[in-house]
Amino acid sequence: MFEAVEGLLGEHAEIERRLALPETHADARTAKTLNQRYAELTAIITAWREWQQTGDDIAAARELSAEDPAFADEVTTLTATRESAEERLRRLLAPRDPTDDKDAILEIKSGEGGEESALFAGDLLRMYTRYAEQRGWSTEVLDAAESDLGGYKSVTVAVKARGTTEPGQAPYGLLKFEGGVHRVQRVPVTESQGRVHTSAAGVLVLPEAEAIDVQIDENDLRIDVFRSSGPGGQSVNTTDSAVRITHLPTGIVVSCQNEKSQLQNKEQALRILRARLLAAAQEEADAAAGEARRHQVRTVDRSERIRTYNFAENRISDHRTGYKAYNLDQVLDGALQPVVDACLEADLEARLARVDR
Repeated sequence: MFEAVEGLLGEHAEIERRLALPETHADARTAKTLNQRYAELTAIITAWREWQQTGDDIAAARELSAEDPAFADEVTTLTATRESAEERLRRLLAPRDPTDDKDAILEIKSGEGGEESALFAGDLLRMYTRYAEQRGWSTEVLDAAESDLGGYKSVTVAVKARGTTEPGQAPYGLLKFEGGVHRVQRVPVTESQGRVHTSAAGVLVLPEAEAIDVQIDENDLRIDVFRSSGPGGQSVNTTDSAVRITHLPTGIVVSCQNEKSQLQNKEQALRILRARLLAAAQEEADAAAGEARRHQVRTVDRSERIRTYNFAENRISDHRTGYKAYNLDQVLDGALQPVVDACLEADLEARLARVDR
């Protein structure tokens, strides 16, 4: 497995050369892509060199231990260091989703439970925006349909990293595990008898696609405009500013009404459409991979219940990994990382198992 690293040395050197050229940084997207790949390769090569060096050091210490027994202890220490470097390198070389380094678009929709579900969708939005703040990411609401009590029938938010991220630390690479049905158990604000109700909200996580990732032919689009509905200020509900785009080849429909102008809503809708088309292409590739997809932890299938939020017990449970904790209040305030880490670890073990076969 580690022989593959030698083949990466040339790519690493070539990217380093290109990053030193001023013209590379004239194109921000190219520079970002190269920086991300350079960071990924640097981590792999650093671990590989440490693994190689400790191997040489162990051999030397063994030779010296024949003359001086004190070096036997050093062999033990170096062996532990080498094993640690080997495990780190093994993890870095595990096949990765090529979209893991992208920003993310989250769509949160209320489901079973009516108004209570819409309020829970609002809780999920707050959880993700607080988590993004803790990670140093920015968030932008692209489209939202509010409910009567201040929740959300649906809300779409873009999550973007600032600058170049470490491998596996970009928004989509971490948030993709949030796709699925989130179930809540609590006493709704609309319940006068104090009875616990169960409702649910669906989350769909998409990698945000750049224009260069997905080519859209204007002739493949049907664009309709209509009057926005729901809460809004001047002009939002009084002009035909909302936009609905239908991608004719796939039948994908996207609408946006959050902005005051048709142009702004069209741009937001196109962002969401590109993300959905990229996700559809990825789903097709995953389906072709067959067994590989069946072993993935992540899902964007809303029919799968992935997590339960029990307010009475202050408990959060992830049904895919078995993760359970009694700090639901903190998680909803953004302390989501341990839950995400459990999914990351399960996903990594599945990928490593496929490599080791």
